Amino acid sequence: MNFTPKDPNFKQKVKDSFRRQKFMELIGAELVAVDAGYCEIRLPFREDLTQQHGFFHAGVVGTLADNTAGYAGYSLMQENASVLTVEFKLNLLAPGKGEALVAKANVLKSGRTLTVCRCDVYAVSEGQEKLCAAAQVTLIQLENTSDQ
Repeated sequence: MNFTPKDPNFKQKVKDSFRRQKFMELIGAELVAVDAGYCEIRLPFREDLTQQHGFFHAGVVGTLADNTAGYAGYSLMQENASVLTVEFKLNLLAPGKGEALVAKANVLKSGRTLTVCRCDVYAVSEGQEKLCAAAQVTLIQLENTSDQ
């Protein structure tokens, strides 16, 4: 879908917000791409992000899906907006096993207050992406609260 962002500086707004996300920094996530209604975040494998079988932990997979969808939606919001997730559905489809996770999110519907996004999370192994999770995320646009 083609979306027109309400903020001409949406890419910088998303990058600045991502830099303020201390949890993304803690787990080593990297903002790979931002476009109007689209975001991609990559997370290199680290053993401390795994569960008992050595796969990426579902909490990490869910965090990545939530943040990627959040920034896809945020890219279309007004300059003075802040974004929060209000609903989140995650289907784990395969183990998160590989050198990295890559999450790719698209806006499905951008409304005045609520935005609905889909995020697919892929486990990357030897250059091949395997779908390991799919999420649908509903976001709310709030007036600027100084924390975006």
